[in-house]
Amino acid sequence: MNIDLTPLHQDRVKKLDITNTYSIPEEYFGTTGIKKLDNIKVEGYIYLTPSEDSIEQEVESINCSIEGNMVIKDSISLEPVEYPFSIKYDDIIEENCKKNENTLDIFSFLWENIVLEVPLQFTKVKDFSKFQGDGWKLVSENELTESNNPFRELLDQGKEE
Repeated sequence: MNIDLTPLHQDRVKKLDITNTYSIPEEYFGTTGIKKLDNIKVEGYIYLTPSEDSIEQEVESINCSIEGNMVIKDSISLEPVEYPFSIKYDDIIEENCKKNENTLDIFSFLWENIVLEVPLQFTKVKDFSKFQGDGWKLVSENELTESNNPFRELLDQGKEE
C-alpha cells in the first residue's frame, strides 16, 4: 500500500497522518517464522526535516509507534502462539521512499521494522513434564542449575581446580 507524499512536498500540509490498522501480506513472511501478522496498529505521521547534506533540501521523516501481535511457532511445543511487539520509530525514511513516484510503500516500511522484533526463541510452555521420552526429558533453566543436575559433580570439580 502506497502513501502519497505529494501534499507534503507541495506545502499543502505540514505532516501526513498515517494512523491506521494494517495487515502485512503473507508473501513478506518468507522464512522468518511468522505465521500471521495482521491488525498492526500504527499511530504517527510523516513530516519534512532539513537534510544533513543541504539546509535548503528537505527529507521525509516519520514519527510513529507500531504495535501488534505476530503469530509464531512456540520453540518447544511447536504450537502457534501470539507474540506481542511494540516499536517506537522517529527517523528519516528515505530508503523506503520511491522518489520518482513520490510515495511511501507502508508495507515495506512496517516489515523492515517488524522483522527485527521476531524472537529467535519464544515459548509459553510452563509444564515441561509433557515433553519427555525414553531416556530423556526437557528441563527448565532452574531445574538445570539446581541440585538435581547430573553434571553437578563435574561442575564442582572444575571450580576446585
